[in-house]
Amino acid sequence: MEKQIIIVAGGKGLRMGSDLPKQFIPIGGKPVLMHTIEAFYKFDASMKIILVLPLAHQEYWKELCSGYHFSVQHEIANGGETRFHSVKNGIEKAIANTQQPTLIGVHDGVRPFVSAEVIANCFDAAGKYGAAIPTISVHETIRELTETESKTVDRAKYRLVQTPQVFTAEILQKAYRQPFSEAFTDDASVVESIGHNVTLVDGNRENIKITSPFDLIIAEALLQQK
Repeated sequence: MEKQIIIVAGGKGLRMGSDLPKQFIPIGGKPVLMHTIEAFYKFDASMKIILVLPLAHQEYWKELCSGYHFSVQHEIANGGETRFHSVKNGIEKAIANTQQPTLIGVHDGVRPFVSAEVIANCFDAAGKYGAAIPTISVHETIRELTETESKTVDRAKYRLVQTPQVFTAEILQKAYRQPFSEAFTDDASVVESIGHNVTLVDGNRENIKITSPFDLIIAEALLQQK
């Protein structure tokens, strides 16, 4: 099957306390988003990469690519009102790109440390079962809040969800024909709402989502380890 990846980068940087959207903040000498794109290019240079950006950010991104001599080939799709609408725009471009059976992954632009093994396992599992997402176990104790109290729950029954979340093009396109719902927190929740099961794949703990200044500190440390 052909492989495509939709990288969604619509963040406005509010939790960073910065005017610069988090996907453009430099780590290790270049913007976060470039590291993310390169992770998929290094995994499979033939994979089609679709980058979803708000219209207001696209010219700046072109300037960054020129300034950093960033040459990994990718297409741009317009960001939407919500992440749901942004992914939908990316899917439309991905479907227009192919005439053959295709697996489409959706990945957060601010997750630059996904491993090649996780990418491979997600695409392999999606090829077998139609839908696959990476998850990691919960190490901390967690509590459930009620209206009047809180209680400890069995953390072994819970997983933290990462990206890329990978699906057959047919399943993903069908799922995103639905109207938007606030219940759609990720692509797996959209797919599950049409009755399709999602297979869990082991993620890598380094695959953090960079959303705060503290995450930037962790990101720089991970890059130094590399």
